[in-house]
Amino acid sequence: MNLTKRLNAIVNLIDEGTNVIDIGCDHALLDIYLTLNNKNKCIASDINENALKSAKKNIKKYNLEKKIKVIVSDGLKNIDIPSNNTIVICGMGTNTILNILKASNIKNIDNLIIQSNNDLYLLRKSLVKLGFYIEKEINLKDKNKYYTIIKLKKGLNIYSNLEYYYGINLENKEFVQYLINKNNEIIKKLPKKYLIKKIKYKIHNNYLKKHL
Repeated sequence: MNLTKRLNAIVNLIDEGTNVIDIGCDHALLDIYLTLNNKNKCIASDINENALKSAKKNIKKYNLEKKIKVIVSDGLKNIDIPSNNTIVICGMGTNTILNILKASNIKNIDNLIIQSNNDLYLLRKSLVKLGFYIEKEINLKDKNKYYTIIKLKKGLNIYSNLEYYYGINLENKEFVQYLINKNNEIIKKLPKKYLIKKIKYKIHNNYLKKHL
């Protein structure tokens, strides 16, 4: 099975043998790969039966109906969270991800793999407040789009404001340059009256340039 770069990166963050709950599982390719190659027990979940049609078809194709549970659920509401677990929530917006977690029994979650489409500052800060620390981050480009995938575990850590904005891994220089360019675009578009915001983004860029 050929996974996308993004799905491969998610696989690399999941510990072998953990019980995986894939929220918003899409085609269930992640669950199939983990079951076949990583000794994970997987639950593939989505919000309605329609959304799971493709997942069920692919699971049947690989004869994994008895190994991968398919559950219709709004987030984790209809799922009993097993011990030694990894919860995967990827490809959603930050507010949706946070709403799913806040409606769940947070204390039962061991590991989180998160990939949001927006507002990573709010995501990181909120997850730390919910009692998780960032263990690892991967920044990658897949099909001309950048993704940040974050692995978190239960526990406490302290982060700077700039780490909440840009994460704990700025080793990918191409990604760092992308962030700088993005900030420069914001600076150009800001009206003159937003001088303080312009200064903020310039300070951010000075921080990012140290990682080039």
